[in-house]
Amino acid sequence: MARKKTGNILIEKGLISGAELADALEEQRNTGHKVGQILVDKGIISQDQLLDTLSERLNIPKISLDSLVIDPNVIAMVPVEVARRYCLIPVFKIAKALTVAMADPLNIIAIEELKYLTKCDIKRVVSGHREINSAIDQYYSVADSMYGVIGTYPEEKKKEETRAQSVQAPAQEQDTPVIKLVNLLISQAVKDKASDIHIEPDEKQLRVRYRINGVMHEEASPPKNLQSEITSRIKVAANMDVSEKRLPQDGRMLANVDGEDIDLRISTLPTIHGEKVVIRILDRRILNIGMEELGFSESLLAQWQELIHLKEGLILITGPTSSGKTTTLYGVLQEINSIEKNIITIEDPVEYSLPLINQVQAHEKAGLTFASSLRSILRQNPDIIMIGEIRDTETAAMAVRSALTGHLVFSTLHTNDAPTAINRLIDMGIEKYLVASALKGVLAQRLLRNNCPNCSQTYAPPEYQLKIANLEGVAKEIRFMHGEGCSRCRRTGFKGQTGIFELIRIDDALAEMIINGTPEAQIKNYALQKGYRPLFQAGLEKVDSGQVSLEELLRCISIKESDLPAMQAERITVSA
Repeated sequence: MARKKTGNILIEKGLISGAELADALEEQRNTGHKVGQILVDKGIISQDQLLDTLSERLNIPKISLDSLVIDPNVIAMVPVEVARRYCLIPVFKIAKALTVAMADPLNIIAIEELKYLTKCDIKRVVSGHREINSAIDQYYSVADSMYGVIGTYPEEKKKEETRAQSVQAPAQEQDTPVIKLVNLLISQAVKDKASDIHIEPDEKQLRVRYRINGVMHEEASPPKNLQSEITSRIKVAANMDVSEKRLPQDGRMLANVDGEDIDLRISTLPTIHGEKVVIRILDRRILNIGMEELGFSESLLAQWQELIHLKEGLILITGPTSSGKTTTLYGVLQEINSIEKNIITIEDPVEYSLPLINQVQAHEKAGLTFASSLRSILRQNPDIIMIGEIRDTETAAMAVRSALTGHLVFSTLHTNDAPTAINRLIDMGIEKYLVASALKGVLAQRLLRNNCPNCSQTYAPPEYQLKIANLEGVAKEIRFMHGEGCSRCRRTGFKGQTGIFELIRIDDALAEMIINGTPEAQIKNYALQKGYRPLFQAGLEKVDSGQVSLEELLRCISIKESDLPAMQAERITVSA
């Protein structure tokens, strides 16, 4: 008895019409694509409906890879290039039978190649293209892919420099191992949601590290003999001077990863073992993140939105490097941007291009500093000014002057908390009365790694952590959570990041205290009475919710003795 075709089963189920099937068949004749996938791509049926139909037609099980943890020994049986070529992944092995999830379970060539490679009988299960590709990214490491790229590359083969002009090289150059390797390092970093790629030369190896969720992770190392070619490839693509190896250089390039354009900032630094290269990954998808998704509590978000919609004044965002200040600033600009407002920014560097906003790139060597740019900006009749960072007294003075002449000014400072920012401006030489008049609010922030939702478990923190956090008396009331580590989080226990924030608003009483030179401790105590909640307290709330671990909070925040009375008064209350 002849097996029914997929299209006929879909018609019988009432999922498509005869006309829709005819259109799909016509497209199949032109493109060679599978009918089912054509219907999915057109949005006529869902991926799940297609998988159910294939499972019924072929009488083989449908499988969800998201619910599986695959043994690395099973993964190692099938090379990564075979898995990607045929869109399949091995899932488990029993005796001589290897079960393989396939997007196209009728691909006889793939099945025969698997039999030859594994010396096993192949049992098929069906799964979706996206799910399989995601599993391949998850289970196969950069090392596996790297071996496929350069495994046959001759040790002695050297080139003076690559000819490619961008990451998307001409077709005849795409097959060179160095180009493939650089593309692989970038694409894998984007998929792993890394913020930076560090290519670091040592005496006997070339180390590659990704910064993921604020922490460095070492990846597979390319051969040391490819160091100069990899560096030259990146420098040419970023329009740098390949012959200049004694001085630091900066550049940028564009990469396309899975159909998305990713902006890359390149920085080189000469070291004793060669040039270190850092690739900063600027994923424009971050611009779609709204203020609500940054990690603000509801009450703090309401206060912050009220503050950023003021007509004039200076608003500062503070925190150390890599604490998310730039992301918050761009979120603010997206929130307040409108056709009625003239918004001008001065940045170094301009990380993202925003519509309707006039962005100026600082260039100190050419004399275009933050301070000199601000003088010109004020002649452009702006409503809102954003200064990437207040680095010196001249910039601070110009920012305060701008805020006092009817402009709303946003900027950043490097201080550990919000109250310290007040004294930082005064220490930079700004008169106390000017700080009191211009400054409207200070937001301090940090980024914490979220517990992986797939492997998060309850645990008991060590006694010393409870003592540092001043939680010994209430530890039994709190359900502490942390990630155990699984394949979905690269065995780290963490998945994604969230922000914690503290906000001080400058009211008349606080302005008077600034003018009078009131000590920082008294300013903080007054702010506490007005609802100010220190960063550590904001973090404890996320610990209580199970979103982050206590260990992660203590890693990012140093609790001060002056904060302990506030912590004592505001113990976490666990809801019943």
